[in-house]
Amino acid sequence: MNKVLIVTGGSRGIGAATAQLAAQRGYAVCVNYLRHQEAASRVVESIEQLGGRAIAVAADVASENDVIQLFNQVDGQLGRVTALVNNAGILESQMRLESMSAARLNRVFAANVIGSFLCAREAVKRMSTLHGGDGGAIVNVSSGASRLGSPGEYVDYAASKGAIDTLTIGLAKEVASEGIRVNAVRPAFIYTDIHASGGEPNRVERVKAFTPMKRGGEAIEVARAILWLLSDEASYTTGSFIDVTGGA
Repeated sequence: MNKVLIVTGGSRGIGAATAQLAAQRGYAVCVNYLRHQEAASRVVESIEQLGGRAIAVAADVASENDVIQLFNQVDGQLGRVTALVNNAGILESQMRLESMSAARLNRVFAANVIGSFLCAREAVKRMSTLHGGDGGAIVNVSSGASRLGSPGEYVDYAASKGAIDTLTIGLAKEVASEGIRVNAVRPAFIYTDIHASGGEPNRVERVKAFTPMKRGGEAIEVARAILWLLSDEASYTTGSFIDVTGGA
């Protein structure tokens, strides 16, 4: 069976590392992106240089039409998806709840929650044995923030990742008998560009002392956990979480 993977938010950080590692392990990869076309193209080029197969597809995962077009494009160019990594997500400037606008909350929950639901929906339609599929695997990228709450910084982001945890548990049970496994990773304090979105690019340096391992994590360390959950080595694992948090 051809292995076809969609990585949402695949142009940078954890998404890019996941796409590149997946290609090394035999997946044809769709690198989804929203704005960073050049970065997505570089990920595709790096995969192709090593003999892999990849495409870059622009889509806003918060848009139902965009998500449908994303999956249709993958159907046409790579084949039916067998694996999905729900990685796309945003956070906004650090602030307390009483300063957050409804517009901000809508943006965060649309991208982080609705986007993951829509992509999972389209994946299930293609993977489920009820729909003629051969099964597959979904890995949701949650966050250690779902357990810690991110007080004073981004309780909205943390809450959106709490929703991802619940999606993981519920969907795993819903489709377990249809050949689909659904799991999640919960990274924390990883060196990626997302911290700049919150207004503190060097946040990992400030908080790493609070982790038992006393260091920040690298995107590839999260990618390895994701690829294990996608692999046949995790064939009896569903509804589970791997915390990639340095012990936090």
